[in-house]
Parts: sequence; C-alpha cells; structure tokens
Amino acid sequence: MCLKRQYVAGLIGSLGALCLGMVMGWSGPAEMLIAKGKGYSFVPTSDEFGWIASLMTLGAASTCLPVGYMAGVLGRKMVMIAILIPLMLGWLLITAATHVLMVQLGRYVTGASVGVYCVLVQIYCTEISEVKNRGVMGSFYQLWLTIGILISYTVGAYVPLFIFNIFSTVVPLVYFLLFIWMPETPAYYVQKGKTDKAEKALHWLRGKDADISADIQAISIEIKKEKVNIRKAMGRKTTLKGLGISITLMALQQFIGINAIAFYSTSIFEEAKTGIPSEVCTIILGIVGCIAVAPAIMFIDRCGRRIFLFVAAAVMCVMHFLMGAYFHWLRDKNVGWMPILAICIFVFAFSMGFGYLPWLIMAEIFAEDVKPLCAAICGTLNWIFGFTVTKLFPICLSVAGPAITFWIFAGIALLAFFFTFVVPETKGKTLAEIQEELQGKPI
Repeated sequence: MCLKRQYVAGLIGSLGALCLGMVMGWSGPAEMLIAKGKGYSFVPTSDEFGWIASLMTLGAASTCLPVGYMAGVLGRKMVMIAILIPLMLGWLLITAATHVLMVQLGRYVTGASVGVYCVLVQIYCTEISEVKNRGVMGSFYQLWLTIGILISYTVGAYVPLFIFNIFSTVVPLVYFLLFIWMPETPAYYVQKGKTDKAEKALHWLRGKDADISADIQAISIEIKKEKVNIRKAMGRKTTLKGLGISITLMALQQFIGINAIAFYSTSIFEEAKTGIPSEVCTIILGIVGCIAVAPAIMFIDRCGRRIFLFVAAAVMCVMHFLMGAYFHWLRDKNVGWMPILAICIFVFAFSMGFGYLPWLIMAEIFAEDVKPLCAAICGTLNWIFGFTVTKLFPICLSVAGPAITFWIFAGIALLAFFFTFVVPETKGKTLAEIQEELQGKPI
C-alpha cells in the first residue's frame, strides 16, 4: 500500500498543532516585551499576566467537550477547519488590544480554538493511517507543536510584538488553504452510513488500486459490534479502564511541568542568571523540542509506546532534581550552563515521550462509538490540569522557591515512571485487539 499520501494527509492535518504551539509559545517572549513597555500602551501587573498566560488553557478546557461532540456529528475535518475562524479573531483581539482585558479575552478565545486540536489531530491521524504506521502518524502532532513553539520563541525574540501578533494571525489561513484538500476520515463516513465516500477516501489514502475491502469491513464491524446507547457504551469495562489510563496520563503530562516551563521559560532563564540572553535560551529550548521528535518518528512503531514513556519519565525526574539542586546549592557557583542543559534535556525527553504519547494512546484505545466523547473528556481534563499548573507555578516559585518547586515536579515524574507499568502496549495492534486486552482477555 502507498504510504506517501497518508503521510501527506497526516502532516497537513497535524498543522493544527502548529497553531496550538504558537499560542502556547506566545506568552514566553511576550511577557518580557510587555513588561518592558514594548508591547502595548499599558503594562499588566504580574497577576494580570498570570491570567494572560493561563487563560489559554482555561479556554481550551471549555471547548473540548462540545467540539468533541461536534466532531462526531459534523466530521473531524469540518470541525478542524471551522475553529480556525475564532482562532484568527482571537489573534486580532490580542493584536488590537488597548486594555489588558482585551489581551486576556484574546488568549481565552485562541485557547478555546486551538485546544481541541490536541484531541482532533490524533483522532484524524489514527483514523486515516494503517496499523503499522499509526505511531509515526501520531508523532506528527508533537513535531508541529514543537515547531510552533519554536516559531513563537524565535519571531517573538526579534520582531515587535505587533508584527509577532499579525504573523500569528496569518498562519491559520495557510493551514486552511492546505487542509481543505485533504480527505475526511473513513471511520467517520462509515459511522454515518456513507460507505461510498469512505471507499473514496481510502482509495485516496491507500492508492486507487489498493484492496480496501478489509479496511471497510474492520471499521464496519467495530462500529456495529455494540450498537448501544452512549450511556451503556460509556459504562463498558473497556471504556472505563481506557478513561482511567488516559486521564491519569493527561494529569501526569501536565503536572510534570511542561506548560509551566513553556509559558514562563524566558523568566525562568532570567531567574537562573545563566549569562546567556534569555531569548536565546528559549530559542535553544524550541530547537531541542523539534529535534526530540526525530527518534519518536523513527522508532515509535518499532520499539513501542511504553519504552518511550519509561525513558522519558526517568530522564525528566533526574532533570527536575538537577534544576532544584542548582537553585538550592549551585546558583552562585558559576555553573550557569546547568539549568540550560537540564531544561533542554527535560524538553527533549518530554517531546519524545509524554509530549504526544498520552494523546496517541487516547486515540488508540477507545472504541469508535465512544472515541469522540472520551477524547473530549480527556482533553477537557488535560487543559484543566494545565490551567492549574500554570496558575500554581508562579505562586509556588514565590512561596516555596524554585528548588522546592522543581523537586515537586521530580516527584511527579517518578510517579509517571511507575504508572507506565500499567499502560497497555498498543504498537501493531488493531482496535479489536486493544479492546480485548482492556477487557482482560488474552490476545
């Protein structure tokens, strides 16, 4: 079967993660520009900027459930395109802001728009891919997410905030012009009884001469297997177990501290007194995040998901401990390179493991009849966890100090390491096989 078109559709469909990354990365460079009076005619207080940074996650949490439902009704592609409109409006609010409330509202709207991409991109990619390359397709999300963050760090460091905001407004339009030509997922068409359109989409993805009968049959069997109402479907053992695993992975992903580092990276490096301009440090961070996706793309479908989670959790635990040690004992010891190295290795480990695997595993383990709703629940909770971390991080820094804060993150990373033992391996397994494993049946 031809993989070229699957990769093209996966890469272009995953561009939504680029938009998400740019929204996430905006607050790092913007914080310094605004604080220096170079952004707007007003200067927000530290508390107001805390809300500017965190409202993005609250906005994302508010839309995952309704948009997840809409994706099941209107289609994955249609919803992914439709939410570009409020995304651009949100960026325009941030660009034209004359009061801090306009920036906060813009951040909420942009978050409400792009937050759902973490759910829809993975569903889209897993539903258009074959079993053998599902991991690679899922890694495209993290690739574009890290590139989006890098773009924000780089552009924000060297251009005025107004130009930065205008640039961010235009990027979603490019995504629209590319993604409009990609197919809807075959699974959605089969769910809606549009088998002819599902066959057409599969021929586009697999090749016009490919035998797609087995694909259509597998999708149809899974969708029709348990034709029950949604309440009964949500009460199945496989659904509840999948929710427990996915929600825990989402909590660990956020409480490990990645959003705190992404949103406050510039100020963290200022606090660390590395001797290197903080803007350069954050750009290095963005580059490392992009590079880290390479081993995931190359080996995720060979080595499996769990080994990446194991390694990532162990490395992140050590790096957080080193960050705490630096702030507690070594800050005045002329080792300014240490926090840069520790955070870069942390970002590398996170990007190749916990950055995208919780989303990929979520898209792999749920049956088709509950996938949109379960994914929406997981996405909502993920962003609520992210909002909590983003709001608590500056408070912890001021009350407990950076050393204790990073040691708390180290403890959470250690919990993530041990939890990985109960996460099912989904590499090379069909949805039916994964469901049987969750049910407790031998495969």
